[in-house]
Amino acid sequence: MTTRVIYRIAAVLILLFDLGHTAGYPWSDPSWGVDLGTIQSSHFKVLGFTRTYWNFYVGFGLFVSVFLLLAAIFAWQLSSLPAETLRLVRSSAWALSVCFAAVTVLSWMYFFTIPIVFSGVITVCLIVATWRSARTA
Repeated sequence: MTTRVIYRIAAVLILLFDLGHTAGYPWSDPSWGVDLGTIQSSHFKVLGFTRTYWNFYVGFGLFVSVFLLLAAIFAWQLSSLPAETLRLVRSSAWALSVCFAAVTVLSWMYFFTIPIVFSGVITVCLIVATWRSARTA
């Protein structure tokens, strides 16, 4: 399997991870017994704005969706680069790999099977592709 294919697999998996995360909105199930009414109605002032914990919860959830989309685009772009260019952006490719390794650890610590598996497989793809592109460059 070529480096290009591995980066594209990672990009597609990141996009699927993003779509799954976003489709999970509001990231809570009434059967869990979570009282969303409390976090939706607890208002406080922050730097001149009135917000609720729900605003922060949804906002940060959507931040994750946006950054996962950016990561998918970046991984796809890495797949299209010639070997010489990949050598020049090696530190950025390793940064993406390390970022997903951290996402895997956080998923293991705080989430459940689906994000653990997705982030783990994405991490492996990114590390293998980055390592292989460094060797071939």
